[in-house]
Amino acid sequence: MTDLYDAHRLSMVRLALLLVDDRASAEDVVQDAFVALYKRHGERLDDVDNALGYLRTSVVNTARSVLRRRRTAREYVPPHEADAPSAEDHALLGDEHRRVIVALHGLTSRQREVLVLRYWSDLSESQIAQTLGLSRGAVKSTASRALDALERVLRAEDR
Repeated sequence: MTDLYDAHRLSMVRLALLLVDDRASAEDVVQDAFVALYKRHGERLDDVDNALGYLRTSVVNTARSVLRRRRTAREYVPPHEADAPSAEDHALLGDEHRRVIVALHGLTSRQREVLVLRYWSDLSESQIAQTLGLSRGAVKSTASRALDALERVLRAEDR
């Protein structure tokens, strides 16, 4: 098996590369073919009539499987979203999102944590209080102050 590997690995990789057109995939194909041969016949290939032919067939068949999986992945089209926003909406939302993220970094860490847990993670006041080790009242007041500060920063940018 070792002699077969040393003598033919590179030619098998070249064969697989021509079939799958990707070096990493070609090397995986050849490795899988050698592993399959080893599992089936062990280190000694005495009872294999044509080990090289078996290996070549295995490389071709494995390459075909790789290509089938690729084709299936390319043909998959996710379901169409009926209410997809326009490109302009997406660009504006992206800009607004960036502005909010920048403004969030201007808040204290506690204010930022409360807002992120509330509006991005969608946690309740009780869950936020438990997560941060605060009282519900502290969460409410922190969120209120943070939203006021965020609004001031964003309004100042608009001027």
